[in-house]
Amino acid sequence: MAIVDSQGRLFGKISILDIGAVLIILLALIGIFIFPGASGSIAQGKTQPVEVEVVVRVAAQNTEDLLKEGDKTSIIIRNQPYGEVKIKSVKPLSDNVYIPLPDGKVKSLPDPRPEATLSKNLLVILAGNAQITKNGPVLGNNKIKIGTPIELEGFKYNFTNLNVRDVRILDKG
Repeated sequence: MAIVDSQGRLFGKISILDIGAVLIILLALIGIFIFPGASGSIAQGKTQPVEVEVVVRVAAQNTEDLLKEGDKTSIIIRNQPYGEVKIKSVKPLSDNVYIPLPDGKVKSLPDPRPEATLSKNLLVILAGNAQITKNGPVLGNNKIKIGTPIELEGFKYNFTNLNVRDVRILDKG
């Protein structure tokens, strides 16, 4: 009796093609479960607290109820939801106009136009934890850098078209 017969079966019972298919499936399973490789995340560094600074233009009169220090807000980075971050501080920014004086100096005065009272600018500092990589901080799977487009979303607001103004990596201590 031959080891492989005329129909390609070992010892007349098992097809060589079936054995090859079973070996390929076993190798694939071993590759998936024993050697899984990287997790797929671009963030492979240590975690540290970061502060992200954003300027928000609010078309509302009562901004004190919208963004409060210590509250949490949802953040969306490059159209990818990240989760919640803490609002560290909210500082109103004044709208000023610059008036040239006859002696060549410039004087800054509050904007007298009535439409200037319809909106306010707020400097908002957000605090969260980010993975620190060789390319900078990463929130979720998104690099966070100056100029990165983000959105802030809460119960009463959804601020879009915002850009990161500053990113500060803080010490863990």
